[in-house]
Amino acid sequence: MYQIITDGSWDMGSERATRFGVDIVPYYVTMDGEHYLKEIEELDVRDFYQFMVDNPKIFPKTSLPTVQDYYDVFEKYAKQGIDIICFTLSAKFSGSYNSARNAGNMIQENYPGIRVTIMDTTLATLMQGLMIQEIVRFQRSGADYDALIKRADEIKDTCRIFFTVENMDYLVHGGRVGKLAGISANILNLRPMILMTQGELFPSGLARGRVQSRKKAMEKLFAHIEENGNDPDRYIYMVGYGYNIKEGEDLRKDVIEHMKKKWPGFEPTVEIGQIGATIGVHTGPHPIGFGLCEKSC
Repeated sequence: MYQIITDGSWDMGSERATRFGVDIVPYYVTMDGEHYLKEIEELDVRDFYQFMVDNPKIFPKTSLPTVQDYYDVFEKYAKQGIDIICFTLSAKFSGSYNSARNAGNMIQENYPGIRVTIMDTTLATLMQGLMIQEIVRFQRSGADYDALIKRADEIKDTCRIFFTVENMDYLVHGGRVGKLAGISANILNLRPMILMTQGELFPSGLARGRVQSRKKAMEKLFAHIEENGNDPDRYIYMVGYGYNIKEGEDLRKDVIEHMKKKWPGFEPTVEIGQIGATIGVHTGPHPIGFGLCEKSC
């Protein structure tokens, strides 16, 4: 028997965590730089985005789960003789992976018979969550501990996230875009197209305005499918949004409609979810995008 655990960057919420039997180790969020709240448990993501919209000159911050946070969750299962597999946000974005590894080492010292594997998903937000949902499906199909780790390692390399933001302010503040480039892009109404793969963010072009940026992101998604076997049924899909749920719902409808036109007879299943604070502090209140991940079985 083994338990799947994830850090709070999975962004699927507590209800899905219960449904899929996943335990969560949340991040901390601060609005004022002094008082930290646990995301999910003490701070609802809707309230987080509302604060950002109401206070555009204040930049919230996140703090990673501590070693003790991980240890406390791991120990619940170690005491029952249950092995552990923990998935974390990309190690290139956060020290969450290292915190989990340190806690895992402590568990193995104190509970020598317990297996603990910490896996860097190289992903973030809803794509991390979508991958973990697929891993749970694989677990429920009867996969043993070693088989699940092997399949998870294969799946994470197939995942891609294509997204854009409303403006460059938060990317500039976080040091991911130079100040001059950010100001120029905002003045020209340009939206950055961003690809996340292999745990890193890569520039993927610019688009003028929100509608055009969504269209370009969709084109890049379809191009990726075509370049990798042209089999849309190989993947599962997810649309992510920030403050504006209607924008997310509209994008989901557009993706489904265009996929049906491009691949007649294909009936896509496209999930939708709200991007959490762990990534939202870097994107601002209006990220929008989608991703894909290979099915587990």
